[in-house]
Amino acid sequence: MDAQLLTYIFVGVTFTLYIGIAIWSRAGSTDDFYVAGGGVPPLANGMATAADWMSAASYISMAGIISFVGQDGAVYLMGWTGGYVLLALLLAPYLRKFGKYTVPDFVGDRYYSDLARLVAAICVIFISFTYVAGQMRGVGIVFSRFLQVDINTGVVIGMAVVFIYAVLGGMKGITYTQVAQYCVLIFAFMVPAIFISLLMTDNPIPQLGFGSTMSDGSGVYLLDKLDGLSEQLGFNTYTEGNKSTIDVFFITAALMVGTAGLPHVIVRFFTVPKVRDARISAGYALCFIAILYTTAPAVAAFARVNLINTVSNASYAETPEWFKNWEDSGLIAWNDKNGDGKIQYTAGKSFTGKPSFAEARGSNGERLLTNAPTDNTNELYIDRDIMVLANPEIAKLPNWVIALVAAGGLAAALSTAAGLLLVISTSISHDLLKKVFMPEINDKQELMFARLAAAAAIGVAGWFGINPPGFVAQVVAFAFGLAAASFFPVILMGIFYKRMNREGAIAGMLTGLIFTFSYIVYFKFISPELNNAEHWWFGVSPEGIGTLGMIFNFIVSYVVSMVTAPPPQDVQDMVDDIRIPQGAGASYHHHLSH
Repeated sequence: MDAQLLTYIFVGVTFTLYIGIAIWSRAGSTDDFYVAGGGVPPLANGMATAADWMSAASYISMAGIISFVGQDGAVYLMGWTGGYVLLALLLAPYLRKFGKYTVPDFVGDRYYSDLARLVAAICVIFISFTYVAGQMRGVGIVFSRFLQVDINTGVVIGMAVVFIYAVLGGMKGITYTQVAQYCVLIFAFMVPAIFISLLMTDNPIPQLGFGSTMSDGSGVYLLDKLDGLSEQLGFNTYTEGNKSTIDVFFITAALMVGTAGLPHVIVRFFTVPKVRDARISAGYALCFIAILYTTAPAVAAFARVNLINTVSNASYAETPEWFKNWEDSGLIAWNDKNGDGKIQYTAGKSFTGKPSFAEARGSNGERLLTNAPTDNTNELYIDRDIMVLANPEIAKLPNWVIALVAAGGLAAALSTAAGLLLVISTSISHDLLKKVFMPEINDKQELMFARLAAAAAIGVAGWFGINPPGFVAQVVAFAFGLAAASFFPVILMGIFYKRMNREGAIAGMLTGLIFTFSYIVYFKFISPELNNAEHWWFGVSPEGIGTLGMIFNFIVSYVVSMVTAPPPQDVQDMVDDIRIPQGAGASYHHHLSH
């Protein structure tokens, strides 16, 4: 069977499974809708957390970025994995013991203020929309290539599927759907990685193949081969970083701390019966996440070597079938500038914005770019987000592996999109309407508003997917920077510093969010020509500026809380209670009953 028919079958079967699970486990109450009734076993919650956590950025984009930037891409691996450990050990068990559904709920009660709750809810909605934009673009990319539809149509199909199981099932439906999605995405990521590792290095374990010699009998190590190829084409040495140490530190810290403030991951710890289960499920999730994260650098290196070997200096007639297939999705293109009929893939200026294509093809039948830099010897445009998805085709793997990778990419994007959309709908229905603007609504009305909010959020997310502000992983990195600058300090100080008060929390959150957002917008959208180390503050790029925003947040929070009145005694007692291990279950039910 051809790859397209197999893809239809794989995607159809997995979508049927997800929707079937959502109908079977649909939410009947707000408790079910928000936290799956608090009864998910730790192993299932660990899988669901891993699926929620490993988004299109992890599955599609992370290895793609590493394959282009080499060592500098390690910031994503270190930041995201380290951040998960930070969240699991430092925050999750305490928030779970506090017994609130959402981060704004914790902020509102801990800082005894509807204004603090409002600021936190706005931060959640803003961060979640930034993050979900990346997921919807991932969905569009997969559909556009494998189901031969336009990227925009792909986004709309993805929206429809998420709508069915997020709006129907709530957290209960999403949790069990995510267990299935984890199984699909990890299998889909590992199968081609093992295949390609065997083909290129004779080692079936990709993590070991990454450091092995090539199977061609040359005795050359894979990474030495890649360094040589990169240098020949004028690129930086793959195994040497280009970023300054301070920028690497700031980006890694922003991703770490941003993880620990991500609302859709934190809420997963409320779906288990006990605080102890929250810790156990965090451990499981870390193991499940590590499988993909330790494999990604190997996949990146394999894909890069194969790409250069099959495309560089080849004539269009010699280019493999996968190249022509991906051309039609608009994610790879060649412009024969010197008219020699060969693809010159060299270092040079990158393309600005989205590529735009001419209707007519070139003299060799190639897809023509109309906005390619003219003062550049590089003739090839490659979207980083295709590297993982095209990898099985580049390596000439069987068609069923190509279809499996497509289904895995959709599972990764949809699982995270669903978690984020639930967080957005919860913030609107629970934190804004129920707690601030419409306290008189009953459980049934709140559930109806949650579903309406989820439906509206899906519409906005789809618009972002059709008009994406950058590569998937870059967009997600901004969401982490914003989470780091706004949430992390107020959650951490809320748990560990009794003197922290309402005024400090609000001032800190606003300072961190406004500073980080302004910096990113200035360098990325207002003055992109100044977006280089010469003009950055302290040499820190927009991707890492969330760390500086977080430091400002901590300073402002502390100073403001010291010069204003301390929090009421009952709030200080509550902070003591959160940190005492005994009676966790009783505390949870006591808080829920209120």
